[in-house]
Amino acid sequence: MELYFTGIIIAVSTFLIIGIFHPIVIKTEYYWGTRPWWCFLMLGLICVAAALMIANVIVSSLLGVAGAAFLWAIGELFEQKERVKRGWFPMNPKRKDAYKTNEEQEKARE
Repeated sequence: MELYFTGIIIAVSTFLIIGIFHPIVIKTEYYWGTRPWWCFLMLGLICVAAALMIANVIVSSLLGVAGAAFLWAIGELFEQKERVKRGWFPMNPKRKDAYKTNEEQEKARE
């Protein structure tokens, strides 16, 4: 009986890639806010394009998953900012102004 581990390798790796992106999004928003969203976009597009050009099933699948995770992280980055505003995650004290509403920013200017 011959066993094929391709599906298991892809499944476990996908689980790990998704799990790694949760702290990446949290740390990125904490230190830099939502400004690096374009980096996630570029990396996601590069991974997806590379997945289209690689014949190896495992490598191509993992690049596709990583590309999708980068692209998904863009939305999560903006959602993370809202979570911080709600108090669900710690706010970076060096970036307090980034969490103020437009009304609060206008009052501060006056």
